[in-house]
Amino acid sequence: MQRFDEAANILGLDESTYNALKSPEKAVIVSLPVTMDDGKIKVFQGYRVVHSSKLGPSKGGIRYSMGVNLDEVKALAAWMTWKCAVVGIPYGGGKGGIQCDPRTMSDGELERLTRAFTGAMRDVFGPERDIPAPDMGTNPQTMAWIMDEYSKLVGQASPAVVTGKPLVLGGSLGRVEATGRGVMVSTRSAMAKLKMTPTQCTCAVQGFGNVGSISAKLIEQQGVTIVAISDVSGAYYNPDGLNIEEAIEYVTKNKSLEGYKGGNMITNEELLELDVDILVPAALEDQITEENAGRIKAKLIVEGANGPTASTADKILDEKGILVVPDILANAGGVSVSYFEWVQNRLGYFWTEERVNRRADRVMKLAFDNVYKTSKKHKCSMRTAAYVVAIEKVADTLKLRGIF
Repeated sequence: MQRFDEAANILGLDESTYNALKSPEKAVIVSLPVTMDDGKIKVFQGYRVVHSSKLGPSKGGIRYSMGVNLDEVKALAAWMTWKCAVVGIPYGGGKGGIQCDPRTMSDGELERLTRAFTGAMRDVFGPERDIPAPDMGTNPQTMAWIMDEYSKLVGQASPAVVTGKPLVLGGSLGRVEATGRGVMVSTRSAMAKLKMTPTQCTCAVQGFGNVGSISAKLIEQQGVTIVAISDVSGAYYNPDGLNIEEAIEYVTKNKSLEGYKGGNMITNEELLELDVDILVPAALEDQITEENAGRIKAKLIVEGANGPTASTADKILDEKGILVVPDILANAGGVSVSYFEWVQNRLGYFWTEERVNRRADRVMKLAFDNVYKTSKKHKCSMRTAAYVVAIEKVADTLKLRGIF
């Protein structure tokens, strides 16, 4: 909300529009009784929040986690509204979640829970209404169950009701790499603006999951030297550069970077403060705080994770002259390809991976240029500019469609 307020002030939003944009359109809370493997019935709490459907059907992931609560889901739904608007795809924002611990549940229990949730959300979900996707604790299998259950409920095959599905059920080529690829395109675009030569630049990547590892691989392919990577086991630093392909193979085999010999062990905190040109935080939220922001030496930060920079650190990074490509822009490659998946499902015709990548790259580059131009126009940070672009778009749509 702090960042939203800043952008709203720049735009001079009137109070009515401000209030209409701030509040979600609907929040649905359901109780889901599920028969567990031991025969007992357990009741789970499920949520779906539609923040906005002004630009199109609401779009956003479903997370399975013990930490799920209404406030978190509301915040993430609003975030999705701005993320879709900033890259110019015709979606509003939504988010969902079930309070559970998927790691302690069998596949059968997870399937029954997912199908119960889909049934309870029958009037919320829909290819023209609200389109879920995988998030923390969910995966393509979860989406397959939702699609199947929803299709049964409506009496016809409905692949476009979810994205992030397995390929065989109408998933899109290029989806797995999409978020990391968007991070790479944002990095490349920012380097061009800062007149940085890729072959002379070093980069540290925090987090080596799907987004971190693919960002590292694709940024390395641009000619940049990746000197540090990390995961929960710690960070690995080699000033001469790491071989990212090797590191990815190591993780595939060993499930984590633990014991990786390509670099010297340092802490995740030390990785953030390395003397590098580019920093890609692609792990957890609130990694860059007012406490450590002053010690960051990178000229460019590209946010692969959601919310890796605390709002209290924004001002410090701005004053240091560090260009920060914010999460709602940098990691929007995933939702862009989710949109392409939905388009292909509705067409009943599928594109090649090359075409998906080409179109996704174009979406990301146009969005970056638009946000960069806005930041120069309003003399503000890229983060504030991204919110300005997104909020202005949704506010204009709201006014044209009418608020009653």
